[in-house]
Amino acid sequence: MLEIQNVRAGYGAINVLWDLSLSIAPGKLTTIIGQNGAGKTTLLRAMMGLIPVSQGTITLDGKPLNGTPTWDMHKVSMAMIPEGRMVFRDMTVEENLMMGAFAPQHRAHAARNLERSFEMFPRLRERRRQMAGSLSGGEAQMLAMARGLMSDPKVLIIDEPSLGLAPVMVNELFAILKRLKDDGRTMILVEQNTHRAVGVADHVYLMQSGKVVLSQAASEVSLEHLHGLYFARESGVTA
Repeated sequence: MLEIQNVRAGYGAINVLWDLSLSIAPGKLTTIIGQNGAGKTTLLRAMMGLIPVSQGTITLDGKPLNGTPTWDMHKVSMAMIPEGRMVFRDMTVEENLMMGAFAPQHRAHAARNLERSFEMFPRLRERRRQMAGSLSGGEAQMLAMARGLMSDPKVLIIDEPSLGLAPVMVNELFAILKRLKDDGRTMILVEQNTHRAVGVADHVYLMQSGKVVLSQAASEVSLEHLHGLYFARESGVTA
C-alpha cells in the first residue's frame, strides 16, 4: 500500500535519510524502532510532506505523494498523531475532536466518528466539555489519537505515543492499538519501548543513522538480537 523507495531527506544541507526503503502492508501495524537521532521522525515528516524528499519516491496505492503539501494529506486519507500530543489546550475535548473532521469531505461523518471515538475512549466522553489543557498526559494522548481517527484515515501514523506516560496508561494505550489492529486499521507506529512495540506489531523495522538495518515479521523477531542491533553491539543486514 505505502511504499518508500530509496528516499533521501533531511533539513537543508543536512541529510538524515540515506536511500531508505520500506513497505507498509494494508491492514497491518508496522512499527519503526530506533534510538534518538536514527531518523524515525524525519521519515514520518517526509511521509507527511513536512520536509521535502530530495531523492526517491513515496507512493500510496501506486500514486506518488512526493510534493503533496501536508495540508492536503487528508485528501489521500493519511493522518499523523505527532509526538508530544499537541492538543488545542484552550479548546474543549469535543472541539479538539471535531477539528479532526474539519476538512469538508469528513464533516458528513463527524457525528458518527465522534460517537466511535467516545466508545473507544470512554474517558473522553466524561470530559467532553473539559478544556484539553487540563487533561492528564495519558488523557491528552488519548485525545490526540481519537482526533487522528476522526477522519477515518486509510493510514494512521503514530509517533512515540507512550513517551512520558505512566505504566498503567501505557498498558491502556497498547490495548487500544491492538484493538485498532484487530479492526484492520493500517498503522505506522514509531516507538522506543521495543518490547511493547514488537508485541503489538505485524512487521518491525529497525533504523540506525537514517538507514534500515532490520526488516522482519514481528513473530520472528528475537528481542536479544534486536537489542544487540539497537545498541550497536551487532551489525545488521536488511531482510
